[in-house]
Amino acid sequence: MENKKRSFFDRLTGGTNSTEEFEEKKIITNEDKKSNGWIEEENEEMELTVDVYQTPTDILVKTMVAGVKPEDLELTIARDTITIKGKREENENIDEENYFIKELYWGKFSRTILLPQEVEPEEVEATEKHGLLTIKIQKVDKEKRNSIKVKSI
Repeated sequence: MENKKRSFFDRLTGGTNSTEEFEEKKIITNEDKKSNGWIEEENEEMELTVDVYQTPTDILVKTMVAGVKPEDLELTIARDTITIKGKREENENIDEENYFIKELYWGKFSRTILLPQEVEPEEVEATEKHGLLTIKIQKVDKEKRNSIKVKSI
């Protein structure tokens, strides 16, 4: 195949010359796929989807963790980040050839979120209801003042 340089106009408009040959594209076969068109690597962690918003005193993080036991969740909170890790385990052993559609994710997942402002890592409340994990983290009150009396020793 001869490699012809495309004109500026062809590159700009995406047009091609009728005599131009196209490169052969690799076709991914079913053997290359593990599930539903996604090529997965072993031990791959999926990333959780989240909503993060604030109230005047707190930052709230919400994410769906349906099918995950609370003891299989790990929350790590620092002054400016939160990490949510867990594992969703499949209880049934079904042969791949018996699936018509397989879209649910089973396995490890995690998400680290950079928080928009400093929080109090000790002031956290995490609850789960109907598969929705809600994490409420108290913001650092930078306006808070404390008067300290000096003692004479």
